[in-house]
Amino acid sequence: MLTPQTKHPKLAKAIGLTAPLYFKREDLHPLLSHKGRSLPLMIDHHIKNGVNNFVVSSSGNAAIASALYIKKLNHKRQDKLSLQIFVGEKIDSAKLKKIQKLIDKNITLLQTKNPKQSAFQLQKNNQAIWLRQSTDDTALLGYAELAKELSKIKNLSAVFVPTSSGTTALGLAQEFKKLKLKAQIHIVQTLAVHPIAEKFSSMRSCCVEKESLASAIVDKIALRKLPLLKAIKENRGYGWVASNQQIELAIKLVAKTEKIKLSPNSALAIIGLQQAIRNNWKFSGPVVCLITGQ
Repeated sequence: MLTPQTKHPKLAKAIGLTAPLYFKREDLHPLLSHKGRSLPLMIDHHIKNGVNNFVVSSSGNAAIASALYIKKLNHKRQDKLSLQIFVGEKIDSAKLKKIQKLIDKNITLLQTKNPKQSAFQLQKNNQAIWLRQSTDDTALLGYAELAKELSKIKNLSAVFVPTSSGTTALGLAQEFKKLKLKAQIHIVQTLAVHPIAEKFSSMRSCCVEKESLASAIVDKIALRKLPLLKAIKENRGYGWVASNQQIELAIKLVAKTEKIKLSPNSALAIIGLQQAIRNNWKFSGPVVCLITGQ
C-alpha cells in the first residue's frame, strides 16, 4: 500500500453521508502527489527504449514528481538523465518554490506563457520526450495500481476524483472493470475548466469563472474525454463542477472536522461528494475522496 486510506467519520457526519468516508492520501505519496503513480512508469518505459532526455509541461505536481524521480535515478546513474520543466506564468507560488528547490545541472526550469507549446516543440525537434499523461497510455498502468489499492476497501461504492485530463479517472475505471469492482467513478472539475464534467449538467456562461483556485485543472482539450465518458456511463458515475466559493468552504470544513489542510485541487473531491448528496445520490458502501496532492 503506497499511500494511506484513512477513515473520516466527522466529515461524513458534517456533510450528511451515511456511508463510511475514506480519504486516499496521495498527498502522502513519496513523490508528493498522484502523479507519482504514472510518471515513474512513463520514464522507465522510455529509458528502456534508449531515451535520456525528457521534458514536462506542468501546473506543478507532474513537474515535482518527474524531478524527484529523475533525481533518484540520477543518483545511481553515470549517464545522467535530463529534464526540462516548463510551467505557466500563473503557477501556484508554493509549487513553484518546490520545483525551484529540485533544480540542478540536469534539471532546468522555465516559466513561459505557453508551456505546452514549448514542450511540444522540443519533442518535435527530437530533443526530448514529452512526459504527457493525456497521450501516453503507460500512464494508465500507474492508476491501475491505485485502483488495486482502493479495491482493498470492502464494498467500495464510489470514488470522487479531481480531474484535468481524465487520465487518473480513466485508469481507475478501466482497472475497476478488470477487477469486476462495481464502484462508481465521479469526476470533479472547475467552473473555469470543465470540458468533461459539462457533459453531465448544463453549464450557463454566467456561471463560468475565468480562473479557479484549483489551478491544476488546466486541460481544456481533454483528449481522454470520450473513453472516460463511456467508462463513467458504464459504472454509473457522474461529473460535477466546483466554484471557488465552494473550494474555500470545503477547505475550511475539512480543517475544522478532520484537522487536515487540503489543497484547492484536492478539495474538489469533497465538493463533488457534497453535490452528489444534495442531489439525493445514495451510496450502499464506503465512498473515497481522492486527495491528489499537496
